[in-house]
Amino acid sequence: MKTQRRDLGKRSVRRALLWGAAAAVLLLAGCSGGAGDGRAEEGDKAAGDTTCDGKIDGTAHITMWFHAGQSGEQTTLKRQVKEFNRSQRQVRVELVTLPEQRPYTELVLSAAASGDLPDLLDFDGPNLYSYAWSGTLKPIDSCVPARIRKDLLPSIREQGTYDERLWGVGTFDSGLGLYVRPSVLKDAGVRVPKGVDDAWTADELTEILRKLRAEGYEAPLDLNFTDSKLADEWNTYAFAPAVWSAGGDLIDPEEFRTADGFLNGPESVEALSTMQRWVEEGYVDRDEKEDKSAFVKGRTPISWMGHWKYGEFSEAYPGDVAIVPLPDFGTGTVTGMGSWQWGIPSGGADGDAVWRFLEYLLRPEQVARMSEANGAIPATEGGVKLSPLFDENGAERLFIEQLRSGAARPRPQTPAYPAVTVAFSHAVADIVFSGAPAQKTLDEAVAAIDQDLAAHDGYPKSGP
Repeated sequence: MKTQRRDLGKRSVRRALLWGAAAAVLLLAGCSGGAGDGRAEEGDKAAGDTTCDGKIDGTAHITMWFHAGQSGEQTTLKRQVKEFNRSQRQVRVELVTLPEQRPYTELVLSAAASGDLPDLLDFDGPNLYSYAWSGTLKPIDSCVPARIRKDLLPSIREQGTYDERLWGVGTFDSGLGLYVRPSVLKDAGVRVPKGVDDAWTADELTEILRKLRAEGYEAPLDLNFTDSKLADEWNTYAFAPAVWSAGGDLIDPEEFRTADGFLNGPESVEALSTMQRWVEEGYVDRDEKEDKSAFVKGRTPISWMGHWKYGEFSEAYPGDVAIVPLPDFGTGTVTGMGSWQWGIPSGGADGDAVWRFLEYLLRPEQVARMSEANGAIPATEGGVKLSPLFDENGAERLFIEQLRSGAARPRPQTPAYPAVTVAFSHAVADIVFSGAPAQKTLDEAVAAIDQDLAAHDGYPKSGP
């Protein structure tokens, strides 16, 4: 049985690879149909779709996919799978190795279109809403006991929820802020913010950049420059907070029916125009060396960056790295949140068997173990307690405070998110880094998003 299951897993990957990008795009947009596309049946949705009933019959064999993340993540997960299998005999887990020649999300969408998803799926958090709406995932409310749900960070619960149901859960979350070198700021007479309520304003940051230039830093700010042709999820994750902080949004945050008046509203225009001016005035490192090391090599003493850089930055400047909030563009500092999550695809193995393994991954010691491996923020309060970097005096304390306080916001929780992020990430690249007119560019982004919404009747909650 075990050998047969492994062969099925390998064949599923091969079949998924045969599907073209066109099938993937159709599924992501929620246009696919038919009984073999991995969607839950409408009857299951209407009945509440109880994924877990508390029983596992016999020995269950489950397959799982995991994205090609950091080597530390993969090594840790492989060990966790091996140790879990050794610890009990009722559930056997197989981690399927995926080919690297195609983007992970594209492979997932192709597999969903052909009904070849594994029993346990790893996916980037914002994609959850599209997957849930299209029926690619099962809700997991019936699987997650109250004690574990309570232990999850509020951001993890929020990220995994769509249409008032829980569809995914992560073992780690993300952190985003400004990395600074306190010694450099002190020499320039610049204050170092103490926390969420003490952020620099956008105007204050502009003045700080002028001071740092006078201190000899020609381009003192690192924004992880992204060429417009290579615009990706980083632009949405990193710079949507500037729009939110200004009072704008990427789409109507209540009904998700239009982006008009939100993404192209005056607040959004002003936020991105401010960042555009930083680039035009030469305050932003253009990464002409293409080394992505502006902060490490001393070209910039301020870096707008995520949690994954703490280890590298602190190693370069021991004792001289601090993390402060993103600038306040008008309504208070806002930051990003959300990372990779686990979900149970429709039509897969027994949900209780899959949950048995997920419950193991969510144990405090396992959460802390993964966080130590990839530098991310532990997804549970129990895991946080075991991670010194996030304690009261920990170097990364700000990240956990942001996730608990509400300063962190999820990317738009709508099945239209794939269209939203493509339009916004390219608009950021064009406006901020290429100098395109903000209003016109955002109007065009709004048109693209609203066209997608219209094509899917606004993504009704009943599904496609």
